[in-house]
Amino acid sequence: MAARRMTLTGVLARRGFTGVAHAAEVLGSLPVDPAGLIDELSTAADPDLGLAAFAELFEQAPELVGEIMADQGWRRRLVAVIGFSQALGHHLGAHPQDARVLAAEPLRWSAREILDDLLADIGLPDLIGAEPGELARAVAGAPDAADRLRLANRRHLVRIAGRDLPSPDPVLAVGSVAAELADLADAVMVCALTIARSEVVDQARARLGVIALGKCGAQELNYLSDIDVLFVAEPADETVTTAEATAIGNLIAAATTRICSAHSTCGTIWQVDAALRPEGKKGPLTRTLSAHRAYYERWARNWEFQAMLKARPMAGDPELAEGFCRIVEPLVWQVGGRDDFMSEAQAMRRRVVGLIPAKDARTEIKLGSGGLRDVEFSVQLLQLVHGRVDERLRLRGTLPALHALAAHGYIGRGDASELDRAYRFERTVEHRIQLFSLRRSHLMPSGDDDRRRIARSLGMHEGEELWDAWRRTARDVEHRQRRIFYSPLLEAVSHLSDEELRMSPQAAQDRLKALGFADPRSALSHIRALTTGASRTAEIQRQLMPAMLGWFAEGPNPDLGLLSFRQLSEEMGGTSWYMRALRDEGQMAELLASILSSSRYVIRMIGYVPGAVQMLADASQLAVRPREALVETMSAAARRHDDTDGAVEALRTVRCRELTRLALGDALGLIGTQDVGAGLSSVMGATIDVALAIAAREQDGPVPPIGVVAMGRWGGAELSYGSDADAMFVVPDGTDPEGITVATRVVARLRALLEAPGRGPALEIDAGLRPEGRDGAMVRTLSGFLSYYERWSSTWEHQALVRADHGAGDRRLVEALLAGVDHLRWPADGLRPEQVAEIRRLKARMERERIRRGTDPHRNLKLGPGGLSDVEWTVQLLQMQHAGRMPGLRTPTTMTALTALREAGLVDEPDARALGRAWRLASALRDHTMLVSGRSSDLLPSDPRDLAAIAVQLHRDMANASELIEDWERTSRRASNVVDRIFWERDS
Repeated sequence: MAARRMTLTGVLARRGFTGVAHAAEVLGSLPVDPAGLIDELSTAADPDLGLAAFAELFEQAPELVGEIMADQGWRRRLVAVIGFSQALGHHLGAHPQDARVLAAEPLRWSAREILDDLLADIGLPDLIGAEPGELARAVAGAPDAADRLRLANRRHLVRIAGRDLPSPDPVLAVGSVAAELADLADAVMVCALTIARSEVVDQARARLGVIALGKCGAQELNYLSDIDVLFVAEPADETVTTAEATAIGNLIAAATTRICSAHSTCGTIWQVDAALRPEGKKGPLTRTLSAHRAYYERWARNWEFQAMLKARPMAGDPELAEGFCRIVEPLVWQVGGRDDFMSEAQAMRRRVVGLIPAKDARTEIKLGSGGLRDVEFSVQLLQLVHGRVDERLRLRGTLPALHALAAHGYIGRGDASELDRAYRFERTVEHRIQLFSLRRSHLMPSGDDDRRRIARSLGMHEGEELWDAWRRTARDVEHRQRRIFYSPLLEAVSHLSDEELRMSPQAAQDRLKALGFADPRSALSHIRALTTGASRTAEIQRQLMPAMLGWFAEGPNPDLGLLSFRQLSEEMGGTSWYMRALRDEGQMAELLASILSSSRYVIRMIGYVPGAVQMLADASQLAVRPREALVETMSAAARRHDDTDGAVEALRTVRCRELTRLALGDALGLIGTQDVGAGLSSVMGATIDVALAIAAREQDGPVPPIGVVAMGRWGGAELSYGSDADAMFVVPDGTDPEGITVATRVVARLRALLEAPGRGPALEIDAGLRPEGRDGAMVRTLSGFLSYYERWSSTWEHQALVRADHGAGDRRLVEALLAGVDHLRWPADGLRPEQVAEIRRLKARMERERIRRGTDPHRNLKLGPGGLSDVEWTVQLLQMQHAGRMPGLRTPTTMTALTALREAGLVDEPDARALGRAWRLASALRDHTMLVSGRSSDLLPSDPRDLAAIAVQLHRDMANASELIEDWERTSRRASNVVDRIFWERDS
């Protein structure tokens, strides 16, 4: 038996199984001939996953499995599905009879066949074959109709995956698969609408049409896309007013959305997204045809017409849906002739790429450079420009439009062929990413197993092969997209008024290269985009460009400066003061050039609040604002909105502006390091203060007072740009359990509002320093805090309280709490020897565990020798030892405490100077690393260009940026010697 097991495990290992011992046990438990099953499973993308799902299916329906084992084709298709998609495998385990859709070779169903099948499933068999008008009025009254629809949708996904995953050429088949998924989405929407009508009183008094947009409109849908839609409502007859019809239409549309998006024990379908409607999420969910016409004729922006390029009737009243399409279609094909169309389209694409988190940039298949969106935008741009007069290009789908562009000479056949191949490949990979767990994602997975599974499903062997194919494809798309998206490039410099820039393109490239531009060709394209045209803005740009190029050349990264200037100018070009200030306020233009060529963080922040660049015109605006003024400004902005989303968006906009103010002042050397930390802490406190009020006003009943204790760098008023908010939450004594529950709910809502994606960087509140850490209650009463600290707290918790201060909310509560723990953080007799030893052990362990392996500790500004941690722990140790007797030492701020220690004679002048200089230099280097790179890091950068940019911002010589490293090494060494003597009590 052992020999047989050894033989079987060997066979399994050779056939692609990874958990061979477990697989052998599972096979041994199944009453089937393992040889044939192993043969099928070995062809699956993930044989182990397929075997597990097969065993689950056998446990639920052994007779069905017997039928499957007798049919090789059925078995092959089933294994292909469950050997790739974990989600569909679980579904079949719960609903084994759905596997019968794989019994015959799956063929593409027509849209009508899918619809009729779903109608029967939700209890409307009498409507099979019904016309769209009749379906638009239908009502599905079965109480479980929504769950039936969810299960039917999942069954069809099994069927479609059953022809997709076993396909010998899935890349070629992806268009057909995507189109059938769109047909399924249409049918689901029709059925969801019938169910929704059963939930709305007086539903018969309103007509509702649904228009598909985006990938669904183009009939190139993913397995789990958001479905972009738009709703049109009209009165059912003359007895119904427009207001009543739109109100009822809103209810039906909302119910339809909920049915499709909700989760139940039968799963979910997909999210319905109506954000592309007029005025976006702030606009009404439904409008009449006349209201739509008025909006699109008077107010719609270029990108909105671009979105309407893919509009088509989807469900509901066909007359309304078709009427909407007739309204917008001629307007769509006029937008390509607008003066600002090209610049706005290009700017929008760059903004999308710029918003991708740095960690996702190389794995973002949809939005990243060289991804699906690059192909789609390039095709749409050419369509909208040339389709004004050539109706042969007026197609919704990306690939049909690409083929038409090539056929009629608007794009080279070679480019079209390669973009077709790339688009199909990337779309297929995107399908595979989503199909595994039926979750919406566009990121290439990082795990080897996940990449290997996708690779095997595409006929490759290993994940590395998939990654190489993806990166190769992305580079090729990016290259072709750049050539198409910014074409033509002829006579770029001939539009410039400056003598030096009226050269041949080659001569201009040579000049730009001499100025220090690494990519002169791209620089020329930016210059052309900024200066081409007869508008007043272009005229001013032609006047500015020679000076701007010179200022960019003085910075560490001229290419970044010019690119960023182009992006900002395209964003602000329609703002009257922007170009006027650049022309007339010479200092503003020069300061802007300096910023754009050296600070990615500021560039990103300006992207959130472009108007903030106006502060450069007046240096007095680049100063730290008092916290009270910040609270007043933020509160006023939030009060203008009754809804939470609007109030938080207004708050985040003010926060972005204030962060940009500090970053601009910091990057230009107008605000010192300590003032930056205090300013960032004030912005943090004001933001949390106002957000706390917004979260509290959502509650129906009274909310007890909540005090927010600022801890760590926030409490010390020493925040850096990438810092979280370390905090604790306290409520008054006497707060009953219901009050504590309400307060806890408010705090949870506060964190969710500030951490959610939106305008500006997310603000994360870390409550890990509270009593009992992450296992402890989020909110405690005052006496609850004091009781814990008195009875259970450790020395490190007392040390953490050294930097505690009022952060937000009820100040009296926080002050009472801090007064109650003063005897712990400022012990009357100082620290006992064992407490000192505990602090030293903790610091040593922290350095050992948190300094990343393979990095040079001496380049670690926070944890390295002489870094921030060394200085702060030394100061805190001395405070805890002596502040009980010397009240002047009681401050949460490191540099204030160090000054007090020096004045008290506890640290001599040279030692205080060494510690203070190290702390200030480390803080400045860390802040400016964030400003330059846009990424938070505790390590000195190794990129020479980043070092040069930091040197510029610190008013050092850019040409000798390496001196920064030498300065830090010298400064940190001196501070480390002081720390050795004072903190560690070692001999120097």
